[in-house]
Amino acid sequence: MHSDGSYALPEGDYGLGIPVKYMVMISAFPLAVLAVFLTMANAQHHSAPDVPEGIKAPAGEELVLQVHASGSQIYVCQAGAEQKLSWVLKAPEAELTDASGKVIGTHYAGPSWKHQDGSEVKGKLVSRVDAPEPDAIPWLLLTAAGHSGNGVLSQVTTIQRIQTKGGQAPKTGCDQEHTGAEVKIPYSADYYFYAPAR
Repeated sequence: MHSDGSYALPEGDYGLGIPVKYMVMISAFPLAVLAVFLTMANAQHHSAPDVPEGIKAPAGEELVLQVHASGSQIYVCQAGAEQKLSWVLKAPEAELTDASGKVIGTHYAGPSWKHQDGSEVKGKLVSRVDAPEPDAIPWLLLTAAGHSGNGVLSQVTTIQRIQTKGGQAPKTGCDQEHTGAEVKIPYSADYYFYAPAR
């Protein structure tokens, strides 16, 4: 025991053939490696996704939030521009979750996204590309058309919808007898939100 009350590790190799001071260094190594991996994982989580050129975020913007959406695309049976009945998108209805699966917001008509911190952004379509899965709704690039509240979404300027599953409108069932009827088609997607780089 030192005069300051601390203890010194006794000399020797404890029968392992490794001096004590090196044993301490080795035991600390896994913690250092873990810290590096956590840092890398965090960086990857906040990196922009690899997407087709047509829906890439503008240069000079950085990713500020990534969420997973699970819910429905709501369609209504109504007459279109040519007075032909068809299923027309009314609104999305979904929960937004973070990487741990915790619900942190909602997605609804607008299209709009609202975070639990009170911030909200409304989007306007810029471009779309077909999803890799044939029965999935398209991947989208949207620009912010309005904001409310203060929080993570209040500075968002660009939104991407990718990794979509399901959500396509029914191919049948919309006729005179079903005019005004609504259907909810399950879907999921990942949304990426960007803001001007600081």
